[in-house]
Parts: sequence; structure tokens; C-alpha cells
Amino acid sequence: MKEELICPHCGRPVSRYRNPFLTVDIVIELENKGLVLIQRAKEPYGWALPGGFVDYGESLEEAVQREAREETSLDVELTGQLGAYSAPDRDPRHHTVTVVFVARARGEPRAADDAREVGVFAEGNLPSPLAFDHGRILADYFAWKKRM
Repeated sequence: MKEELICPHCGRPVSRYRNPFLTVDIVIELENKGLVLIQRAKEPYGWALPGGFVDYGESLEEAVQREAREETSLDVELTGQLGAYSAPDRDPRHHTVTVVFVARARGEPRAADDAREVGVFAEGNLPSPLAFDHGRILADYFAWKKRM
């Protein structure tokens, strides 16, 4: 979306483009126990994949490992990239684009930062409600795993 602004120095119209926010999410496979999900402590509430915003100067890989550690207290080993999700309405707060990674982890997850609670779930017992478009992302993940 383009906004028209007036330059305070010369008085001419200038354009400013609004861009989607860049985020990352992560599917954490925990030692054959299941997938790690967090219950969000902030709106929008619900269960979600760990993740968040990419900081300026940070790679996608650095961001997703940081978010995993901040929200689940787990250090993860990235094993691949599942895909990118960009539907303008995927986040009710604003337009975001997320890149979703898959990773392995060991240990006991503990909720921290934006996570009120953390849980480990299998495909057949996912919690509800799932936040954002994470139901679709998890369906894509399970379909991808079956093809491997």
C-alpha cells in the first residue's frame, strides 16, 4: 500500500511504501516425543509454533534459533525449511510474512518470554485453538513428513 507524504524540507510529495513484517516460526521435533508448541501469553491467544519477528541485522536462521530459545528454553538444530506463508490475514494484528523452519531438540522445554505454557503434542492430539495460520502450517508439516 502506498501512502502520500509531503517532504518537510522541500514541500514536494513523496511516497512511502508499507511492507509486511518479516517473522519466523519453527516446528520443533522433540526427541521422538512430539512437537513443541507454546500457549501465547499475549494476544492473539491460543497455541502456536514458537516464533516471532526478525530483528534488523539478524539472519532468518539466527532469528528462529533465538525465538526457540526465548520461548521454549531449548537450543535447536535446524534440519530444514518448510516454507513461507504470506496470506495478508494470517496475523490479525498486521500483515506478516513468515518463513517456517524445522528443527530437532533435546531436553525439557520450559515456557519463557511470550509463552504462558509449553507442551509437546503428536499429530493426533494437537491443542485448540491454534493461533494464526498454524493449523495450516502443521498440516503442511505432517504431509511433508509422510512424503519423506
